[in-house]
Parts: sequence; structure tokens; C-alpha cells
Amino acid sequence: MLISKEWLQDYVTIDAPIDALAERITRTGIEVDEVIDLTEGIKNLVVGYVESIEKHPDADKLNICQVNIGEEAPVQIVCGAPNVDQGQTVIVAKVGGRLPGGIKIKRAKLRGQVSEGMICSLQEIGLSGNVAPKEYEAGIYNFATAVEPGTNALEALHLEDQLMSFDLTPNRADALSMIGTAYEVGALYNLPVQRPTATPTEQSTQASDELAVTVENEDKVPYYSARIVKNVKIAPSPEWMQARLMKAGIRPINNVVDISNYILLEYGQPLHMFDQEQIGSKEILVRQAQADEKMTTLDDQERILLASDIVITNGQAPIALGGVMGGDFSEVTDKTQNVVVEGAIFDSASIRHTSRRLNLRSEASSRFEKGIATEFVDEAVDRACYLLETLAEGKTLAGRVASGDLGEFVTEINITVDRINQTIGFDLPKAEIVAIFEQLGFETKENGDTLTVRVPSRRRDITIEADLVEEVARIYGYDIIPSSLPVFEEVTSGALTDRQRKTRVVRHTLEGAGLSQAITYSLVDQARATAFTTEQRDTISLLMPMSESYGTLRQSLIPHLIDATQYNVARKNNDIALYEIGNVFFGKEDSAMPDEVEYLSGIMTGEYTANAWQGKKEDVDFYLAKGIVDRVADKLALSFDYEVGQVDGLHPGRTAFVSLNSERIGFIGELHPSVAKEYDLGRTYVFELNYDHIMKQAVGYINYQPIPRFPGVTRDIALVVNSEVQAAELVSTIRENGGKLLQDAKVFDVYEGEHMEAGKKSVAIRLAYLDKEQTLTEEQVTEVHSKILSALEAKGATLRG
Repeated sequence: MLISKEWLQDYVTIDAPIDALAERITRTGIEVDEVIDLTEGIKNLVVGYVESIEKHPDADKLNICQVNIGEEAPVQIVCGAPNVDQGQTVIVAKVGGRLPGGIKIKRAKLRGQVSEGMICSLQEIGLSGNVAPKEYEAGIYNFATAVEPGTNALEALHLEDQLMSFDLTPNRADALSMIGTAYEVGALYNLPVQRPTATPTEQSTQASDELAVTVENEDKVPYYSARIVKNVKIAPSPEWMQARLMKAGIRPINNVVDISNYILLEYGQPLHMFDQEQIGSKEILVRQAQADEKMTTLDDQERILLASDIVITNGQAPIALGGVMGGDFSEVTDKTQNVVVEGAIFDSASIRHTSRRLNLRSEASSRFEKGIATEFVDEAVDRACYLLETLAEGKTLAGRVASGDLGEFVTEINITVDRINQTIGFDLPKAEIVAIFEQLGFETKENGDTLTVRVPSRRRDITIEADLVEEVARIYGYDIIPSSLPVFEEVTSGALTDRQRKTRVVRHTLEGAGLSQAITYSLVDQARATAFTTEQRDTISLLMPMSESYGTLRQSLIPHLIDATQYNVARKNNDIALYEIGNVFFGKEDSAMPDEVEYLSGIMTGEYTANAWQGKKEDVDFYLAKGIVDRVADKLALSFDYEVGQVDGLHPGRTAFVSLNSERIGFIGELHPSVAKEYDLGRTYVFELNYDHIMKQAVGYINYQPIPRFPGVTRDIALVVNSEVQAAELVSTIRENGGKLLQDAKVFDVYEGEHMEAGKKSVAIRLAYLDKEQTLTEEQVTEVHSKILSALEAKGATLRG
């Protein structure tokens, strides 16, 4: 939104320089993106009168003009504009003057003829070509009214002005209008706001005698009204109005259309002007469009409509697309005499969907999308009728034809002075708080310490107590509210929580083992949302995803870690070791909110020892991945158990479930060869653990044991068992029967081959015995060892001969 300071001063008398005004507005919440000075780079620009004109003797496209610029004698200017003519009042840059872009005006000779100055177009003095009136788009500008030669041209053009470019957030739709901005500035400087004249002179004939309005869908169109102005004279708008429209980025068309655009900028209320004779009936019917209904809009494009679109019809055919754009056959033309002025409220969501689907983003639709001020709807229509009377000689019929209800013009919010001061952290007197609300145009009633604030509809962003607190703080001035430290009854020193401390340990451990941290998207495609999961849970999908590839919340971190590995390997970075700590999301049938669980996952591929000087190069394998997981457990004083498992997407013979305190918390495994091939990866290993479950485990102080003074004894056994028996089962049996003398039991060999019976395997286990209080005797060891062997035999194991 471009705000003209010259126009703004019609409503609020502000003496502050434009830079100070822009800074004040920015500090209170509306960002001024840029200040544009329309006089910058311009010097010696005056109004001239072309007294005579003759063809250049040596150039067909040049004319020699004698121009009165308010000096003793006319000056000669050679001009090549196709529309220059005798009797015109024009813009002249005098010798010694400057134009935007650093152009200097000097006395020159053009094809042998002296030229003392330059007759200018609007583009040459800094206006964009797409906002200049059509008749002046390719030539010089000609004043429509007589102006004294020698007058400052910028002043005569109403361009001696500065503009502020607002970068508005969606909640501040009130600042999409000059009056809304005037209320904001008035509040900042405690100045009254003067609304423009908006009372037309009504004729005796009633508008209802010539027009009827019906709304079928009041949920989509709560209010629709129209007034009729007769006998308008189509002509160019006055120069002050054209200048204000051009400064706001809108091209002037004619007085009727320009008034519609002027009201849009002035009140933020989009209007539409219909040619009454071209409507085709004495009825306006507002309804939902029929499926596949067609209409041609003002841009000469045929539109195919949906049932969700709102159309304005003459009872049969659409004459406008509600809130977006008018139709072609009812538009105002040079032959228009009678005008129907429409003012309405349309459902914001419907307008947004229609304009987005048809790619019809207009000044009107952008305001309807954000919501308009109901208090201005009828006033804006009346103001348009007043201007049609003033600038187009129109006659306004009595009354308005309307359907629906405008609703409440104010929203009442109760708040206490104590609540405001507690939130701001600064004691403001009640009188000052009330004064701020009154400055904003909010009528305020006092009832003891409670204030009842009546917020006008133009401030649709204010609906709750917190919004009122924000208004007090920003108008008072964020920068002058004193800063203070919070007061605590008990002050504690800052420290890491238990989870934060343990997370740092985990990160240091993994990074010390050579893994790098990865941070990946929480969103994946639907097909991979449940990949590598060990439980079946509902997924959570976005209603409006950026793309299908990022439409569903993940249930595992591994898919994106695979993507990151593939990306690196494709760029010749073959040795990859990554980990990530992040949330996964599981849907719940009884709640719209998912369960969020934090996971720890990792991926490794390639060689683990990448540099020859570090030692022998080794390919990543299952036991390396398991060793890293064990290292994490060791640092957290935990002990993980492992058992063979199967997970979709992992190698069926090289996957293990990880358990903690007999509860399964994750897995380690090699990617299935088909999955690795799909991603152009070699042998790749992954692990994934329920990090929340790990963090819940209490870790006490580590109790160190002295080094034993007595020697221990080791014995190796080789057990023949069925092939499906897991070595972990044998170790578990050994530990259960080893008593206090058994210190450790480790599997060091597994054999299956030609020397073993079919369906059998040999498992070799080393048992370590130790008595910390005395030297072990052979009898003690034999007693415990025999008990262990008996337990193993009871489980079906036999000693290998």
C-alpha cells in the first residue's frame, strides 16, 4: 500500500517530516518498507504554454515550439512528441534543470535549431508508464485546465509529495485505506481525524422504484446494497484525483471509474459501478454460480465458474464476479448515463478461493480476502454518490436498495487496568490508558478498575484482551517502556536439565565415533511415511502440502537419512556416517494431535577408517554399528540386549531388535539389498532407538570397584545346539546359573559346516570366574561350572566332543 502524505493531510493535520513519520509508524508495528520522494532529482520544472508550433525544416518528426514559461519572452523548444500542439499547457524542464535519473537540461541545437528546455511526459518526471492516462502514455502531458505559466509544475500536478510504502501483515487490513491510516497516525500524534464529506443530495425519485436487490446466500453475502446516480457526464477526472490515483499505482480511466478506485483507496471498501441500461433488468440477484457457468470479465477473458463462486446477476445471467471483477457488458463506457453503485460484504474465504483459482488478484479481492470494515460500507457508497454529483454532474436517487444486515459496527471487550499494567510490566495511570484508546477511536467506558472498550469494525485484528494490551504498548511506545528485570522470590543458578546433559553426552559420543549430525525434514511422502517402523500406527497428512514429496509426517528418521546418504554418495563422498535426534509422529484415533516421540537414528556406509595412516581400512559392518550403539549405552550407564528380528526394508538375516529392561526400544540392521540398490548404495547399516525411552532411565552415580587382588579362571566350552537356537539364549542361561563367581560369558565362535550334523551348529563360549575375596579353588570352579553345564543340557545343548 502506497500512502501519500499530501492525501493523508486531508484527514489528519500532520507536520512531522516524512522520515520521522515513517520511523514512528514502523516503531509501532506497521513496517514502512520505503519512503519515495517524488521531488527527488527534479529541478526547475515549470508549467509552460505552447503559443505557436511549426514543423522543423530538417526533420519530419520534430516541431519547433514557442513556449511561454512565465519569463519576459517565450523560449524556443524543439519537441518530438506526436501529440504536442498549439494552445496546450505542458510540463517544461528549463535550461539548468534536472530530471530523475541524473538527466541535466542544457541549451542545445537539434538539427540546427536552438532548443532551450524540454517539454516532458509524465514518465520523464518519474511516474511509471503503466499508471499514466492512456492518452498521455506515448506523448507529453497536457493540463486539462489553465495553469499560470511559470508555476511549479510538481505543485500544479499535485506531485510535490512523498509516499510511504507499507509492508502490511494480513491482520492490519485497516491500513489498506487512507482513512484507516489516518486513524493510525492520529493515534500516534494524538490528533483528530476528519472524515470526508459523504452526504449526497437526494432527488425525489426513490431508487427502489427502479431496482430490486435479492441475496440467495446470506452466509456468503451477509449484506448487499446499491444506489442509483442518474445523468452522469463521462469525462476525465480532475487532475488532483488523477494524481492521487497515479501515486497509488492506479491508472486513471474516467471520472466514474476513477471515483470507484478512489473510494477503494480512501475507505478500503471496494465498490463496483454498473451501467444501469446495460444490466438488462430491474433486478439484481446475488447467488452462487452454477457449475460450469460461463461469463466474460472486464479483462475480456471467458471464465468457467464453479458452484463455490459468488456471482452478481440480472436475475438470469452473471454481470459480475462478486468481490473479484465485473462483467464486460455492464461496464461503464463513454456512453454511460446512469450508474448503479454497488457496496457489499462478501465471505473472505470464498473470495480468496475464487481469485486464486482464476488467478485474478485485484485490489478489491485483496481487501475482501482480509475482511472489510462494516462501518464504512454504506458511507463509502454515499461518498461515491457525492463525488459523482460533484465531478460527473450526477443526480442521486433517494434511498438505497439493500438486502441483508451489516451486523455490529463495534466489538466490546472488557479489561482491567491491572491486567494491562501486569502484562506490560509498567504502571500506566488509568487516565492515560483511556486516552490511548480514545486516540485510536475506541469508545471507552469506565466502571471502577474495569474498562469496556468498544472496538470499531475497521480494527478486525482486535478481538481479545491481549490485543488491547498490545495497542496500549505500541501507542505508548515500545521504545520508551522502561526495561526491568523480573522479581523472583527464589533465585536458582542456571544449569542443564538431566535430559540436556545426557543429550550432550550422546552427541559427543556419536561424534567422537565419527558420525556427523544431520537435520532432516519432518515431512515425507505417503509411501515412505511408515517405512522402517516396528508398529502399525495411523499417519498424519497435511491438508495443503507444499508437494506430494512432503505431505505426511514421518514415523521414522531413516528415510531422509537414506536420502542424505544417497545425495553424498552420488557426489563421490562414499564414506558416510550420520546420526539424527528428531521427532516422529503417530496418529491417535481420539485426538487431532499426534503423539510426538523423539528418536535417535544413524546410518553408515563405505569404509570406517578412511585414512591409511589411521590403520587398516575396514568396511562398515553390523558389528561396528552395534558397537556404536553399545558405546552410547555405556556412556549412559545402561545395558542393551539384542535379539534377532525382522524389519521391512532391512536384511532378514542381519537385523537385531534392541531391548532395554526387557522392553523393545529399536533395532540395528543392514539395508535390504533391494533397497540399497534402489538408492545406488553399497552395504549400508542403520540403527534407530526410542530416545524418549532411553532418556527416562535414571542414571545414578557410578560406583567404582577396586581391581581384584586374586586371579581369575577362564574355561571355554563348545556347545552343539539346533541351528535356530540363538547364542543369546545360551548366554542368558549361563548367567542365570553362574552365581557370584561367574564374571562374564562371551561367544567367540559359531560354526556350521560339513563337520556338523545337518540342522546343528557349534557355539563356543568363554566363561570367566573370579572370587573377589579369596583365591579360587578348582573345586569351587568345578561346582559352578557343572551347574552351568547341567542347565545347558536341560535346554537341549550338548558339549561338543
